[in-house]
Amino acid sequence: MKRRDNEIFSMSFLDVICCGFGAIVLLLLITKISIPASIEESELNLKQLLQDLQQQLFVVRGETHVLNRDLNAKHEQLSLQQDKVAKLTQQLSALQNQQQTLLDSINNDQQRNQLALAQQSLTAEMQRLLGKSFKPHNNVIGGIPVDSEYLIFIIDTSGSMFNYGWPRMIKELVATLEIYPQVKGIQVLNDMGEYMFTNYRRQWIPDTPARRKILIKRLRNWNPFSNSSPVEGIESAIRNFYDPTKKISLFVLGDEFTGDSIQSVINNVDRINSNRKSGERMVRIHAVGFPVQFARPAHLQTTGIRFATLMRELTRRNGGTFVGLSDFR
Repeated sequence: MKRRDNEIFSMSFLDVICCGFGAIVLLLLITKISIPASIEESELNLKQLLQDLQQQLFVVRGETHVLNRDLNAKHEQLSLQQDKVAKLTQQLSALQNQQQTLLDSINNDQQRNQLALAQQSLTAEMQRLLGKSFKPHNNVIGGIPVDSEYLIFIIDTSGSMFNYGWPRMIKELVATLEIYPQVKGIQVLNDMGEYMFTNYRRQWIPDTPARRKILIKRLRNWNPFSNSSPVEGIESAIRNFYDPTKKISLFVLGDEFTGDSIQSVINNVDRINSNRKSGERMVRIHAVGFPVQFARPAHLQTTGIRFATLMRELTRRNGGTFVGLSDFR
């Protein structure tokens, strides 16, 4: 009996131990089965999330490419516009400088309506006519030579001149006459070569204060037909009035030239106004340009530009001066 009581490990104890180990084995088996399933599910979720993020990245990159392309196009357009603005600014600056230079040249002589001055000397005959006490300022009178003894005015009587530039034309003609207080003879023709006073056809009108008043009065309403070209009047004046013993000046007052060729007119005047022996010009040719045509749209200003071109060259070749007015009012 004493030996049986002293056994440490009985059958009941061994049963308990076995049950405990069995429970532990079951727990281990359960754990090993559930963990891989959870890990696999997590991996699948991560792969799907990665694919979604990659897809979003591709979309964002595509949108970024499109936006960069549009931005580059906008930059190119902006660069072109900036270049245009720079060129226009440069052109505007050049035009403003030209305008300022022109205004300065006009203001220097206190003659707002004259573009050039020609220094002239008086002949003995003109000194006698003007008087010994007559002394022009700096030997310059409005840019017009005053060494002539006979004056011929060739006036454009077209509708544009008569309707818009006529008062200013009369003012300029009076101013020109004032430069010559007394001459030996005056004549007035229109641009077609028609005489204002037909009883003095191909003759000089004697210069007196009374006749000057009559001339100005008649001029206010004188409006014969005109083809807006001074060529016929210039050629008629040279052919009918040239005299080697007389100093003659032609004054052309007009606003446009509608003829076919500027060069043919220049060549023809060179031919008929040249002294073959000395090569000198037989008469001086001056001109005053009225900016009537320049009040019209740019595409209708051609005849005005052609008149200025023709008169500048004619006056240069024939010892005269071209004055372009800036305002016909």
